[in-house]
Amino acid sequence: MSIFKPFITSDVIVSPFEVNKSFTFKGTFELTASNAGIDRYIGQNIISPFWVSGSNPTGQIYTQDKSLVYHSVKELYYSNYLTNPSGSLVGTASFNTDGTITGPAYTPNYYNYLSTTLPTYRYIPTGSGDIIGVISIPSNLFGEYLKPTSVTLTSGSVTLQDDGLGNIISGSTNIGNVIYEHGVIILTSGSFINNFITTPNLTCSFQSTVTIYESQYKCTIRQNEFNFSQNPTLVSGSSNSGIIYDYATGSYFDPYVTTIGLYNNSYELIAVAKLAQPLPLSSITDTTILVNLDL
Repeated sequence: MSIFKPFITSDVIVSPFEVNKSFTFKGTFELTASNAGIDRYIGQNIISPFWVSGSNPTGQIYTQDKSLVYHSVKELYYSNYLTNPSGSLVGTASFNTDGTITGPAYTPNYYNYLSTTLPTYRYIPTGSGDIIGVISIPSNLFGEYLKPTSVTLTSGSVTLQDDGLGNIISGSTNIGNVIYEHGVIILTSGSFINNFITTPNLTCSFQSTVTIYESQYKCTIRQNEFNFSQNPTLVSGSSNSGIIYDYATGSYFDPYVTTIGLYNNSYELIAVAKLAQPLPLSSITDTTILVNLDL
C-alpha cells in the first residue's frame, strides 16, 4: 500500500558531476564507421587570386576544400598568434607609468579557444602551399568536451599525446593543438601530417566528458508519522472485517519500509527505490531515507 508525503524545497538537492567514457578506434574502417564518424582533412594555404569550388577536395567522409579548411582553422584558433612565423604569444599592450602604450594591440582580437590561462604559444605554418592536418571528432562521441590528457594518436611506432594544456606532443616537441570543446585535433608540423592524416592505420583514443545531474531526495518520516501499516495482510479473516491481528496493535509494533516511490503531481509513479533490506520505522526518533537519482 502507498502513503504519500510531499517534498519541500530543502528536501531536494541537485548536484552536477562529470563522467568520462573511453573510446579507441583503429584504422580507417573503424574511424569512418557510422558509430564513429571521425573525419580527417588536409588544410592547405593556397595563394591564388581565384578560388574554384571543389578544385582541392579533402576528407574521408565529408568532402571539404583544402583552402577553406586551412583558413577556417587559422581564423578560429590561431588568429591572435601570427606575429611570428615560428609561433608566438598573443599580441597585447603594456600601459606604461608615463602614459605611453607599448605593444601591438590593447587586447587580443579573437577568442581562439584557449585551454589554459597560462601564456600559450601557438603555431600554424603560413607559407604559400603549407599544409596542416585536422582530425574532427563528432560531438556525439566527445560529449561536452574531450577530457584533457586523454587524446592519443598512434601510427606505426610513433605516438602523439595530448599534454592537458591543448598541445599535441611528440616526445618533447609540440607539433599541434587539441581544441577540447570542439573535438578538433590539429597537426601543424608537416613531417607528421601524412603519417597521421592519410594513413589507413591510425589509432585514435580519447575520453569524452558529459555532465550528469544527481538529484538527492530526502525522505523524512517523523516519529509520529506512518506508524501503522496499511498492508492488507494485517487484517484477520475477510479484508472487510476490519479486525487487526493482535501483534499489530501493540505499542511495540513498528511497520517496516521496503520501497520508496517518487510520484509527480498527478500521482503517477516515475521512480522506484528498493531498500536492500526492510527498514523498521522508529516511534521515538525521525527516520530519513536518502534517494539518489542520476539523470
